[in-house]
Amino acid sequence: MKKVMAVFGTRPDTIKMMPVVEAVRSSSKLRLFALSTGQHRQMLDDVLRVFGVEPDMDLDIMRPDQSLADIVTRGLPAMMRALEEIGPDLVLVHGDTSTGFVASLASFYSGVKVGHVEAGLRTHDKLNPFPEEMNRKLIGSLADVHFAPLKTHKDNLVAEGVGPDSVFVTGNTAVDAVLNTAARVDKLEDGKLHDAVYGPGRLLLVTAHRRESIGIGIKGICEAVRSILRDYEDVRVLFPVHPNPRVSKTVHEILDGVKRCHLTGPMSYPDMVMAMKNAYFCMSDSGGIQEEAPSLGKPVLVLRRVTERPEGVSAGTLKLAGVDPVQIRKLAGRLLDDEGEYNRMATSRNPFGDGRASERIKDAILYFFGLGPRPGDYE
Repeated sequence: MKKVMAVFGTRPDTIKMMPVVEAVRSSSKLRLFALSTGQHRQMLDDVLRVFGVEPDMDLDIMRPDQSLADIVTRGLPAMMRALEEIGPDLVLVHGDTSTGFVASLASFYSGVKVGHVEAGLRTHDKLNPFPEEMNRKLIGSLADVHFAPLKTHKDNLVAEGVGPDSVFVTGNTAVDAVLNTAARVDKLEDGKLHDAVYGPGRLLLVTAHRRESIGIGIKGICEAVRSILRDYEDVRVLFPVHPNPRVSKTVHEILDGVKRCHLTGPMSYPDMVMAMKNAYFCMSDSGGIQEEAPSLGKPVLVLRRVTERPEGVSAGTLKLAGVDPVQIRKLAGRLLDDEGEYNRMATSRNPFGDGRASERIKDAILYFFGLGPRPGDYE
């Protein structure tokens, strides 16, 4: 049996890695070792609880007010020790996190092969998203096998010199996770969210946390939310506020006390899925929601200046709204006022996956080790 170490450490990469963990564990030819860096503590543990996974090892690197440099300087030596102790044949990392970058660099130093889940996404702007764009490119340079969600992502990698035979087009595992969760969850875990999720009128689900938006960007998003609620009495907003004090301070300063604006702490993943299912549309700077909400037939206004998921814009499931309050208000109003525009977005085919990405990744790993045929690409 080949030993595969799946590494995760934040809420988003853990959600997206859990279907892969399950798929790899289902193979009689692969042995799965789950390692958490603990980059996000409480939010990470909540996701693990939901998916019923207990890591085989937890590096517990999180510290209060940690910087990016802190994550790397604590994470790299801890990962080096873990690799020496476990001796994996392949390390799986996800996406664009600092956890993924650290694990990839440590694996490279240790002579261990790296598999990159959600490879090849690009904005071609190293500062947007920050630091994720560079994390993803650096992981791609270190990886030996690349699991690209879409053909356009494979094309990005090939254009950068990656051998096409090492790239597998799989679909995105975020779709696997959200469809599985939506199918089995039918009520809220937190009863305090009942009025926000099930109240009268149309629900807008809003999230905002990006580093590059902290300050004027978050302020613009909040001002747009306030103006939407002022102009549409049949709209209510659910806004789970990120715990970063630089985000939460701005959100509460602008939106505390605004009628029909429900500010909450971080929500469990099942409750987020329930909120998405009940939302009229979503406004978010989250990469995951750009993939998840269209799987549930929900349009997304992307609260970012650029997105590494332009396929959703082309498909019609996403619109790039930026962080200017006037532009956000304009696009939100169009969806609230124009039923035809809303239906076009809500019924567009989600380009990001079909719920079988994790199985394709498992089959690609078996092929990588010479233990099975090459799987077909997601189209």
